[in-house]
Amino acid sequence: MEVKIGITHANRELVVDTALDAADVEEQVRAALTEGGVLSLTDIKGRHVVVPGHKLAYVEVSVSTVGKVGFHSKD
Repeated sequence: MEVKIGITHANRELVVDTALDAADVEEQVRAALTEGGVLSLTDIKGRHVVVPGHKLAYVEVSVSTVGKVGFHSKD
């Protein structure tokens, strides 16, 4: 899943490509917001991102898209 995280008072969003499904990401976001904790995600390359729950502006979850390069024939 591709997760875009907006952070308050930041010009750019964080983009994390994680192996978690949408329900797991939503569960972690809810926990960070309700418990005053942190949103902690690990991407598919092992990069670890930690954001304080009170700094979350928005979280967008979508299916990762892999770009195709080159010529493709129509079948």
